[in-house]
Amino acid sequence: MPGSDADKEVRGHVLIVAGSREIPGAALLAASAAMRAGAGKLTVATAESVAIELALALPEARVIALPESDSGGLESEGVEGLLECLNTCCAMLVGPGLMDAETTSGFVKRLLENSRSLPCVLDALAMDAALLGMVFTQPVLLTPHAGEMAHLTGAPKTAILEDPVTAGQELASRLRAAVVVKGATTILATPDAGTWSHTAAVPGLATSGSGDVLAGLIAGLAARGASLEQAAAWGIVVHAQAGERLARRFGPIGYLARELLDELPALLHQARPTPEPLVC
Repeated sequence: MPGSDADKEVRGHVLIVAGSREIPGAALLAASAAMRAGAGKLTVATAESVAIELALALPEARVIALPESDSGGLESEGVEGLLECLNTCCAMLVGPGLMDAETTSGFVKRLLENSRSLPCVLDALAMDAALLGMVFTQPVLLTPHAGEMAHLTGAPKTAILEDPVTAGQELASRLRAAVVVKGATTILATPDAGTWSHTAAVPGLATSGSGDVLAGLIAGLAARGASLEQAAAWGIVVHAQAGERLARRFGPIGYLARELLDELPALLHQARPTPEPLVC
């Protein structure tokens, strides 16, 4: 927790690279989750076709318009417009709602090459950069579900579902990155063979936009100073608890991903360490 006299710089600056002409809402969900996690400053970089609308929907954010291809992907030259922000932010998330895997992979590769040691969460199509033979030289966390794991590893989806622990460990070791294999039982695997699991019977979380909220939550916690692995562990648990709260209110399924956002601050507050009592 920041001190009572802390300013927004102390709470961390998060960069969210997300959204496209067909899926602008993913950027809105991820960016809102990062702020609900307690990040102090927010910059969103998104496709130029939706930048103005997103800026109006996110009055808390600086919004940078990025050039896009005819098919809606982010052009790699857009990285030049992010260099200043890369020098000042504390963590970044890339991927929610992006389109055009081939163009996006080139953009992400160039972005990572220019972001030095900046902690980075890769989600959705941004994870395809891992297929370009990159060796990550900065802290990186990937957030695939079973279908995306099959795409990244070449293994059948059924094999991933049967043994997500081994799949997560092998991918983390090969990429030298932390991996969150999302599911009813979510696996967190780290490059040094650390592995954790979290099981939550929350079927309502299997809905559009839920993963964007989780990715933004993790990025926001990382911007505040947590390691990517610790941010992921906290994010996984709090995300599930938010779903459990909504399930009690609305029923097991049918609540919306954006409704998770309002639950996050109180849950994080409850999870904080209890201070030692004052002795007078």
